[in-house]
Amino acid sequence: METIKVIKIGGNVVDNPEALTRFISDFVRIPGKKILIHGGGKEATRMSAKLDIPTTMIEGRRVTTRETLDVVTMVYAGLVNKRIVSMLQAAGCNAIGLTGADADAIRATRRPAKPVDYGFVGDIAPEGVNSQLIASLLKAGLTPVYCAITHDGAGTLLNCNADTIASSVAVGAARIAPAELIFCFEQPGVMKNIERPDSLIPLITPDIYADLRESGVVNKGMIPKIDNAFKAIDNGVSSVTIKHSDALTTDRGTVIRK
Repeated sequence: METIKVIKIGGNVVDNPEALTRFISDFVRIPGKKILIHGGGKEATRMSAKLDIPTTMIEGRRVTTRETLDVVTMVYAGLVNKRIVSMLQAAGCNAIGLTGADADAIRATRRPAKPVDYGFVGDIAPEGVNSQLIASLLKAGLTPVYCAITHDGAGTLLNCNADTIASSVAVGAARIAPAELIFCFEQPGVMKNIERPDSLIPLITPDIYADLRESGVVNKGMIPKIDNAFKAIDNGVSSVTIKHSDALTTDRGTVIRK
């Protein structure tokens, strides 16, 4: 099979109708097999606030109580996923929206409560992604659109970081064909100074990453993104890039490499 591009869009893109429309237009023009993973955390946070459900984040990861799980399932698997799928259909891309529970697409195990209790949050083993499902959907001419809800195989839904979903799906795709992973969000890539567009870091290796974390340049939500980029490379994904959603069809961005 030809190379599969696994592309993840962040919550700030999902939350911005104009940015999302531009992204969808670029996404459908990418030739070949492709998979889309989306976030939606900002929408979930806003919905939680309306329902007076507190939001707690630890190092960029959401703590998922039982109440929060209900909210993120409604928002990620329902509102956001179906909005994106409908936009893709309108643009001529035959997409299918998925949670991890659909066709046993992704299984996860609940993360242990120690050292940090994240609640109903799942960890995905390499074998947790249904690679044959990916192959079948792509062969049928469908574009899978994954949200960040998985399941444990015993009737419990679990919330996962969308970057983790993207990394895991890319690893699953790499078992059937060469796979590339692209993280798209609202910045040009990993920046030394978020206020300076010219401070893009073009390349991050493990040593560079350690220095960036120690200095505080990389923090919060960027930490799981880069962690998952290295995890994907370690498990067979050919390349990982972090870039602006408007630069999807360009070479600009931050390349993650061992």
